[in-house]
Amino acid sequence: MEKAKKATTASKSAPVAPVHGVGRRKSSVARVWMRRGSGKLIVNGLDYTKYFDTDINRMSASFPLKVINLAKTYDFEANVQGGGMSGQADAIKLGISRAILEKHTEAKPVLKEHGLITVDSRVKERKKYGQKAARRKFQFVKR
Repeated sequence: MEKAKKATTASKSAPVAPVHGVGRRKSSVARVWMRRGSGKLIVNGLDYTKYFDTDINRMSASFPLKVINLAKTYDFEANVQGGGMSGQADAIKLGISRAILEKHTEAKPVLKEHGLITVDSRVKERKKYGQKAARRKFQFVKR
């Protein structure tokens, strides 16, 4: 009987492993960890308001936190690399959404309604030979 009590006490005090989610957009990859906390979003060691330069990118990265009420009880830490600021913000948005989904599956309809678990797979089209860019041609000269 005493052994059973010790086992339950030890399991309650054991640290909870962080939940992980990966988001990709354009050429950016974001790895996001979700832990119990107060609702902070840390991107590459900085607060997301200091990391992102525009309000649009800040709103994009923190959008899942505003949609889900559970977000104020968790801290999110993101490591993001590659691409530009816009791609990184969208990659973080998808990573946060996937981490929330892993922990709280009942939030899926709300996330889906706001388009947060849909992957935007568009990437830059490669330049073709004999052309100026991916689709842009050189100007035609008649003579």
